[in-house]
Amino acid sequence: MSTQSFKLEISPAIGTVTAKYIAPAKPECIFTLAHGAGAGMDHIFMETLADALAKAGIATLRFNFPFAENKKGRPDSPAVAHATIEAAINKARELAPKLPLFAAGKSFGGRMSSQYLAAHPDSPVNGIVFYGFPLHPAGKPSIERADHLKQIKVPMLFLQGSKDTLATWDLIEDVCGSLKKATLVKLEGADHSFKAGKKDVMSLLVDETRKWVEKKL
Repeated sequence: MSTQSFKLEISPAIGTVTAKYIAPAKPECIFTLAHGAGAGMDHIFMETLADALAKAGIATLRFNFPFAENKKGRPDSPAVAHATIEAAINKARELAPKLPLFAAGKSFGGRMSSQYLAAHPDSPVNGIVFYGFPLHPAGKPSIERADHLKQIKVPMLFLQGSKDTLATWDLIEDVCGSLKKATLVKLEGADHSFKAGKKDVMSLLVDETRKWVEKKL
């Protein structure tokens, strides 16, 4: 396994962010891996996920959004987040030009990635993996945040906890049921942080990711 840390330039106006590329000896594909609104790329969940994906044959390029890089509490605007994702996609292409490319993200990172893909149908991305799609604020069930998903042209994998307060199960099930390219996996007992008592949810996340990716390669 090889690891590279570097600065990823987004644009002259926005600046650079920290990024890390982790790859097994013979990767089958590469993921851009975007973090959530509550923590940066070095959060234990993101780090553990990247390491586990590498062991499953998946290289990852994870990166900070500018708000996390600059230790600001409020997430970036969609325009800044989309520019960051575009820079990560371009860098992933540069790092591994022959590997199939997928986008992925935890919560906010997944939603910003899908918004970008909806607006850029010519992107080289072959699919997107959501590690907990944040369908609505906690306690305010709604589906407006899913409207853009109808514009996405590539396969989508939704890995959702049954106790996720940011995606009421019946609503996320309805949303995915209306999308021809969506696959929904229910992680019983898991919350939005993928905690489910003593259950090893991380292994389930990686296993489901690997199985889905293998069908797309």
